[in-house]
Amino acid sequence: MRRGHLKVMGRLIGLVKPLTGFMLLAILMGLAGHLCATFITVLAGYALLDALGQGMGVALGTAFLCMALFAVLRAGLRYGEQACNHFIAFRLLALLRDRVFGALRRLCPARLEGRDKGDLISLITSDIELLEVFYAHTISPAAIAVLFCGLMIAFLTRLHPALGALAAAAYLTVGGALPVLISRLSGESGARFRQGSGELSSFVLCSLRGLNETLQYGQGQARLEELRRRTDALSADEERMKRAAGAGSALTGAVLLFFDLAMLLASAALCSAGAISFGGAVLSVLALMSSFGPAVALAGLGSTLQSTFAAGNRVLDILDDVPVTPDVTGQPATAFTGAEVDDVSFAYGDEEVLSGVSLTIPRGSVVGITGRSGSGKSTLLRLLMRFWRVEQGEIRLSGRSVERINTTDLRCMESFVTQDTHLFHDSIARNLRIARPDATQAELEDACRRASVHDFITQLPQGYETPVAELGDSLSSGERQRIGLARAFLHDAPLLLLDEPTSNLDSLNEAVILRSLKENSQGSTVVLVSHRRSTMGIADQVYAVESGRLS
Repeated sequence: MRRGHLKVMGRLIGLVKPLTGFMLLAILMGLAGHLCATFITVLAGYALLDALGQGMGVALGTAFLCMALFAVLRAGLRYGEQACNHFIAFRLLALLRDRVFGALRRLCPARLEGRDKGDLISLITSDIELLEVFYAHTISPAAIAVLFCGLMIAFLTRLHPALGALAAAAYLTVGGALPVLISRLSGESGARFRQGSGELSSFVLCSLRGLNETLQYGQGQARLEELRRRTDALSADEERMKRAAGAGSALTGAVLLFFDLAMLLASAALCSAGAISFGGAVLSVLALMSSFGPAVALAGLGSTLQSTFAAGNRVLDILDDVPVTPDVTGQPATAFTGAEVDDVSFAYGDEEVLSGVSLTIPRGSVVGITGRSGSGKSTLLRLLMRFWRVEQGEIRLSGRSVERINTTDLRCMESFVTQDTHLFHDSIARNLRIARPDATQAELEDACRRASVHDFITQLPQGYETPVAELGDSLSSGERQRIGLARAFLHDAPLLLLDEPTSNLDSLNEAVILRSLKENSQGSTVVLVSHRRSTMGIADQVYAVESGRLS
């Protein structure tokens, strides 16, 4: 979703509300610091005029004393302003990351299926990091520029209204018109750059994961060429942004010289006409020449904010996205007594996956579901988990629709094991304790014995403390699958949903796990999805799914 720059800016500024006090402090210190810097030059003019006998009310000694004081104050105020701005920026970046991760948890898994993981990584890291520019170098500088320019216009207006009007035109041009013009010169390069950066991250991540296949089939050169093509396209967008920034900088410099010259000519003309004194002419020129700093800072933002707003748009897309199945709260607590699927139909887009499916899952039973790949077996388990919402019919647990069961209760009642088990880059023990953080070592070992993986783990160099490589690559698919089963046993939910739990196991380990499931089925209910006939041998009742229909 594309939002206008003003809307993005408004949303991002709204996040500053908890830190309003620090932002006001940063603005006040920045304003005072810029006034000190400008009036060091103006006071030098007062000192010069007093030395020439053209005094304007400030003595030479007083001017030098104030200049020294302002120089010291300027350093301290500048440091304080930057410290406040960066404190705000880093606090807000932490807040943004927390909100983004919270949004991802709400959106998972339905809204994130098919989403490029590399693009998400780019969003969570570089896009959020880029917003530091906005919070540390945009909000307070913009407020400071408005206040500072207003005070300088008032100062010059006291000398003569025409000089104040000229200063107002100069500030509006440099701090208002130029940033808009420079932003337009940048065009859509910022948005393309952020999108291309996310796509490049996704491509690199995909290439790293498929490195073995790339080498096996001799596709290394082709992947390298594609990487170069994407990098060159990204570099071209960045080059356009840099050119726009360079053109903007040159244009800003030219405009500054124009208004400096205009002020010089205007003050000279007014002095010749007797409208202002010679001292007034000198002070007006010095005041304008030394006061463009805050306005120039705004002009420089015209190009850099293109990327910042593009990053902000991507972050807001995640924060504003609506989950397919929002969390349910506030419902009465529910204990598992059985499950029912009543005339359920479901489609992914226009592709119907399930049509009028009904089945009963009694408590303490083992229900088998078999069928060809793509027939809708796994989808049925995801609907039981309420990862997706049924389009027709109803799924009930303990006689209550899953739409009216608290999400926390639903997760406590169900364990879901897929055929592709994800392992985190951590120890085996910590990977297991994801299912139950307070599990004892004895409970870990019992769950692993039931999953026929305890003996394997004890033979590893560090046993249960053995680190697992990223994505579990240090283990075979069968070992990962058994650890996934051990997690489910450790979770000890009354309803166990198993999607092809033995697809990566040999017949011996399959027999051990199936026996364990059968022996413990009286304490829990098992829904077992598999295309293997041998797996269906432990089921009390078997349903066959064909083209989305149950038989």
